[in-house]
This record gives sequence, structure tokens and C-alpha cells, in this order.
Amino acid sequence: MGEHQDETRAAYDGIVELYASLFADRLEAQPLTRAMLGTFAELVRGTGNLRAADVGCGPGHMTAMLHDLGLDAFGLDLSPGMVDHARRAHPALRFEEARMEALPVEDATLGGVLAHYSMIHTPPGELPALLAEQARVLAPGGLILCSFFATATATVTATVTATATATGGSEPIRFDHKVTPAYSWPADRFAELLTRAGFVTFARLLHDPASERGFLDAHLLARRR
Repeated sequence: MGEHQDETRAAYDGIVELYASLFADRLEAQPLTRAMLGTFAELVRGTGNLRAADVGCGPGHMTAMLHDLGLDAFGLDLSPGMVDHARRAHPALRFEEARMEALPVEDATLGGVLAHYSMIHTPPGELPALLAEQARVLAPGGLILCSFFATATATVTATVTATATATGGSEPIRFDHKVTPAYSWPADRFAELLTRAGFVTFARLLHDPASERGFLDAHLLARRR
């Protein structure tokens, strides 16, 4: 898990201010995403354990939203540039540099984990280890909300359609993300990985962002067994 992480870190370190400016107010135009975040926060509050990690927090805007929704939220990110920006933008919150496969969190201590498009750059073969690590830090009954690009064969572009057809539409697809290469996943396949990691997926939301790539926005909400 070394080379691609180094490339991802360097890519995001190089666009910190631009990325932060582009995404600071993005959720204002995404009511469905806000609804899933609100549901996630409400369910975490219901567990009685308000500690929640925003894994892959970027500039910290999602961490701040979780805090505003009543959670004891903190942010973790691979990019030191992003962590530095988050600390300056949200000085009352805690942010740390961390790798997703080795979170600096004790076993079974969190009520929630948010992974908002933070695993999209992870090669498919490495994703199970990341999900297992997130299961490790969650207390039984804790919640995870995973958001990612989902493959929808009927709406994808010509290049992606050809790939999806060749794989039966059941395999993740690598594509050229604007920052660094990323993957879209069939929602069912991602849910299977959550199950194998020790989660029960009980809610999902797929919606069309009308992106030029044709991918759907996907949000899976799961509970730690």
C-alpha cells in the first residue's frame, strides 16, 4: 500500500487551496447527500457514542458538519497539506495525519465512521483491508457511511460502457479522476465487501449527478455487527 498512496498524497498536497475553495459550499447544492449525512449523524447519536471519525477528511468541511450535527467529530487524512488547512479553517476541531489502513484509534471506540469519497483512489485489491480497519475502530452497533462513485451501465460514457460490458457490469472501473486515478464501484459489490468486513448494510442511496463520466453518486449506510 505504498506507491499509490504516495502519489495520492502528493496530488492532494498540490491542490489544497483550490480543492478547499471548490468543495467548501458544495453540499449546499446536494440535498440528498445532506440527508444521508443527517441520517448518519442521528443514528450515531442514537448509539450513545458520539465519537466519530471523518476518514479522509480533506479540508475538514465534512468534519465540521458532523460537529454541527451533534457528534464529537475529528478528521484524519493522508495529506499533511489538507490536515494543515483543516486545522486553520476549523481550529476548535481535531485533525491528524493518518493512513486509512492504520488509523490512530483504539479498537471498538467509535460510534461512527464517515468515508466520504475517501476510498475512491484505493486499488480494488486493497479496499477490503481498509474496510476491516474501519470495522476495527467501530464499537459493535457503530455506523459507517461510505460514499463513492457508482457504476451505472445504462448511463456511463462510451469508454466506461465498453469496460462495464466486458466485465458484466460487476467489476470496479478505473478512471482518470481530475486529481489522481480513481475507481467507481457497482453498489452491490461494495456492499458485499462491507458484509465481509463485518458490517450489515441497511440503507443505500444512488442518485445521478449528471456528471460527464455518467457515474452515480452512491451512499451506503451500514452497522458494525
